[in-house]
Amino acid sequence: MATNYKNIAVAIDFSEQSKKAFEQAIEVANNNKGNLYLVNVVDTKSFGSVSAYDLEYAGKLKEENLQKINKLKNIALEAGVAKVEVKVEEGSPTEILTQLPDVNLLICGATGVSEIEKMMIGSVAEGIVRRAKNDVLIVR
Repeated sequence: MATNYKNIAVAIDFSEQSKKAFEQAIEVANNNKGNLYLVNVVDTKSFGSVSAYDLEYAGKLKEENLQKINKLKNIALEAGVAKVEVKVEEGSPTEILTQLPDVNLLICGATGVSEIEKMMIGSVAEGIVRRAKNDVLIVR
């Protein structure tokens, strides 16, 4: 049975794997005439402690990532995707990505930006597969 995906989210951490996931998401969105949501999560759970410095750093990182993700939005629009929205959040990537409302397909790269994750399936990708209530596409 073929599924028609109308609301597609893609996890963006700006790694090579997430760039491949982004390219795949454009194709899926265009094939399904669907909406595309570009989602970046500043992983504050990886910060050592919650201090004023950490919060200030997270805010700056969120601002930088919003600028980068808006460039990807323009690329997706130029590639023919009708509706593209961006979201940059702070918190746990797995929790935020698996709780996106109205998404029927979540696309992410197999590994993320850390060296340890490059040796195995990424911990975020694994968490998404385990917790997602919608279909998941892991891109290599």
